[in-house]
Amino acid sequence: MANIQDKERRGRIWKVVIIVVAIILAGGGWWIWNEGRPWYDGVRAYVYGFPLIVMDATREVSTAVPTTGEITAPVNQFAVMTKYPDASFRLIPRTGLDTQFAVAWADLNEQPLVLSVPNTAGRYYVIALFDMWSNVFASIGSRTTGTEAAHFLMAGPGWQGTPPAGIKQVYKSPTRYVWVNGQMQSNGPPDYAVVNALQKQYKLTPLSAWGKPYTPPANVPVDASIDAKTPPLERVKRMDANTFFGRLARLMKDNPPSPQDGPMVETLKRLGIEPGRDFDVSKLDGNIARGLTRAMGAFALLEKGVQKLDTANGWIVIPKNFANYGTDYLTRAGIALIGLGGIWPQDILYPTAFQDADGKPLDAANRYVLHFDKGQLPPAKATWSVSLYDPNGFYVPNKINRYHLAPWMPLKTNANGSLYMFIQAESPGPDKESNWLPTPASGPFNMTTRIFWPADAALEGSWRMPGVKILK
Repeated sequence: MANIQDKERRGRIWKVVIIVVAIILAGGGWWIWNEGRPWYDGVRAYVYGFPLIVMDATREVSTAVPTTGEITAPVNQFAVMTKYPDASFRLIPRTGLDTQFAVAWADLNEQPLVLSVPNTAGRYYVIALFDMWSNVFASIGSRTTGTEAAHFLMAGPGWQGTPPAGIKQVYKSPTRYVWVNGQMQSNGPPDYAVVNALQKQYKLTPLSAWGKPYTPPANVPVDASIDAKTPPLERVKRMDANTFFGRLARLMKDNPPSPQDGPMVETLKRLGIEPGRDFDVSKLDGNIARGLTRAMGAFALLEKGVQKLDTANGWIVIPKNFANYGTDYLTRAGIALIGLGGIWPQDILYPTAFQDADGKPLDAANRYVLHFDKGQLPPAKATWSVSLYDPNGFYVPNKINRYHLAPWMPLKTNANGSLYMFIQAESPGPDKESNWLPTPASGPFNMTTRIFWPADAALEGSWRMPGVKILK
């Protein structure tokens, strides 16, 4: 009898447990469907749209000027950088110091543009054409088209015309706007004037004016509502859900998603985000509105798009889909956060380190050394360098104004042909200072190596960057 009573008691207990679990699951299911799913979809929408928003904010700030300058210029005109940027530069994170930049934002809405380049007499250059989703869709320059003078036609997604005679290549952009990002090798201040003279010969000519005298417009009207003082990334970070997703909907009309984005476009539609349609978060279903609002916290998630990449000796191994991301939205967004403007690995390879050889975060409290064995320097067909950045991807002010090390500098090699780089806050001493890369006085930092026109050994992985090691 006791056994029967025990079984009945255990049976009643299990019934209670099952009922409680069912209630919890039912409630959890309700939350997942009504609250969790909109938040999850909202995060996916944020990650998906982030590069487009950052690109557009950068375009606005870069073109909100009446005349051309070193880093800004009106639409369809080149800004030509006459010297390397310094630690005050905040327009784009993780910029490089091996090349002088000539950059333009092209608007192909009305008609195609002819991009003209001079003969660089063998000097290395590359011009990457970015669509507004931060993908590179074409590469012009030493590796792909040579260094002779040439003319190229850039056309928008709807153009169906015939190019005129003399055009070497036609590039059709999948989006209305194109970021024309040009870099030309410059081995320090002695090269500035030569490179500057070449880059000032870059031209963008409307197709209707091709073959005729053409002068770009001067004193172009500027939209006074644009905040040109706040860095683009900071502007995006401050956006609320209505601003962010409303801008995404507006931009997708002229900068359409690719066909492979179909499933994501359906998700966006379910959230009330459709190309060219007005968006008002206050008019959405309450669960969706709350989900999108909460999704704005996904900004912190984006770094995982980089952190999840494979590493070798502490250096991130740049994926083969870099700058041509397909549906790898998280990596695309992560790169837009920490290194907007990164181009195809075949043109520039970017091993990046946030940690040392032992997997510990790089910290200025330590002294580090980067050691290259003889014959093991970065295998570049053009040039290479190692740069150091703060956690936000900007250069760190230091008393010798040095932000990178490159082979054109008077680096000292050892008797056996190896090379040491000393990475620390204070000078390693007069005899080693030529190889010193200063860190912040304290706190975390990170580093990026740039290998211009990398050899196959770097692209295929048979050569890897050596690990950054604590100097003991």
